Amino acid sequence: MKLISSGFTDGQPIPGDFAFCIPDPAHHVCLGCNLNPQLAWSDVPAGTRSFALICHDPDVPSQGDDVNQEDHSVPASLARVDFFHWVLVDLPADRREIAQGEFSDEVTPRGKPGPHAPHGARQGINDYTAWFAGDNDMRGDYYGYDGPCPPWNDEIVHHYVFTLFALDVGRLDIEGKLTGPQVRAALQGHVLAAATLIGTYTLNPAVRL
Repeated sequence: MKLISSGFTDGQPIPGDFAFCIPDPAHHVCLGCNLNPQLAWSDVPAGTRSFALICHDPDVPSQGDDVNQEDHSVPASLARVDFFHWVLVDLPADRREIAQGEFSDEVTPRGKPGPHAPHGARQGINDYTAWFAGDNDMRGDYYGYDGPCPPWNDEIVHHYVFTLFALDVGRLDIEGKLTGPQVRAALQGHVLAAATLIGTYTLNPAVRL
């Protein structure tokens, strides 16, 4: 199976149109367009009954002490953890594309609704749900896609891993808010094939993509 995007090529930078935040000289960052990228796939295995999609960033700091702090940087040596940006399941087996902006076309304070999604699919909550939990203006359940917004003082480039899974079931046996770890666990034993597309992003002007 092969996964491609018209917005960026594998291993290359993700355009700011697909980001939650973009660089801003006066304030370090400002809100971006937050469009979900176009994705298309081919060479689907026989017996596929649905698709699932996960986008995660494996480069998120494991500790937040220095995150977005003036006169500090997040060291490259710091241990990193996963941050889920998009969890989508039950996408019909006859689909071969997700259109740009089809699942997200702006930043939605307090999060987009869910779990219902286009084409009868279900979308889970992403990790902005936990990130904004203490923010009175932004907290809520962030369903669907929300794009990159890595720390503006991080010393490393972040990688955004889009993985499409072809499954042998039409509906994944999982209920509730559908977090990234829960979906990963539910996929076990049902994956016929998987394809990955990776984009890079940084908000730190001192770091080159």
